[in-house]
Amino acid sequence: MSGEKRLTVREQKIKKNHLKGKLLFFLMLAVLLLFMAIFAQYICPYDPYEQNLIMAQKPPSLAHPLGTDRYGRDMLSRIIIGSTTSIFATLLLVAIITILGTGIGTVCGWNGGRRDTVLMRISDLFLAFPGLVFALAVAGVLGGGVHNAIIALAVISWPKYARLARGLTLAQKNAPYLMAARLAGSSTPKLLAKHILPNIAGPILVTSVLDIGTMMMELAGLSFLGLGVKPPMAEWGSMINEGRSMLQVSPWMVLAPGAAIFVTVMVFNLLGDTLRDYMDPKQRNSYCSHVC
Repeated sequence: MSGEKRLTVREQKIKKNHLKGKLLFFLMLAVLLLFMAIFAQYICPYDPYEQNLIMAQKPPSLAHPLGTDRYGRDMLSRIIIGSTTSIFATLLLVAIITILGTGIGTVCGWNGGRRDTVLMRISDLFLAFPGLVFALAVAGVLGGGVHNAIIALAVISWPKYARLARGLTLAQKNAPYLMAARLAGSSTPKLLAKHILPNIAGPILVTSVLDIGTMMMELAGLSFLGLGVKPPMAEWGSMINEGRSMLQVSPWMVLAPGAAIFVTVMVFNLLGDTLRDYMDPKQRNSYCSHVC
């Protein structure tokens, strides 16, 4: 092996180790956010729903690092307890649209025919509308609430996964290993579960992680417009809505939940970007070609 190839292999190893380190770092941050959401009620320094009008709209201090809202509730405690609703509602939404869209896309790509045509035209219909506007209409009809907000966003978000899963399934459908599996007597459910889904899971997983930030922003947007959680439940979008009328007087009432959304979305977006780079087959193939 020449010196140039040795250098290339070394660079590839360094790059791979760097990506692995970044992936672990952002994964740890995401896990930390999840732990905060799980144990929020034990972490809160104050009762997030206890009102004390004497302490209303107090600026940040040692006793209340993020200040208090118009009812004297501690903002830090409300942001911590709000992470339970904001994060878990987002993860539930992403899980629903991923499973639903992947299932529909896989079946359409595998079977084809009239079912494929009808379901893909329905997905085209949903994709033709602006997503958040359509979600506002659906949430308005359903009547608000966090569960209805999740349903509204799920209705308009599954077609992307269906399209992705269908394309990946079509790419794998006539692969030689599947022909060999058919000749070996594997049934259709076994082919889908054992061969198709594991081979298309990578791009779908990356898309799901990248979608966490987007779905969190859209859920917060629905809550901000009054179509998400109902007061007094703490949720970051609704907290921004509660404090927007006092932005000039008490800016921390808006900036604190806004910063929570910003940090959480950034962590999951960076995790998704790093996961996409780490799972990029071009990098692995490039590395393997130099090694071999």
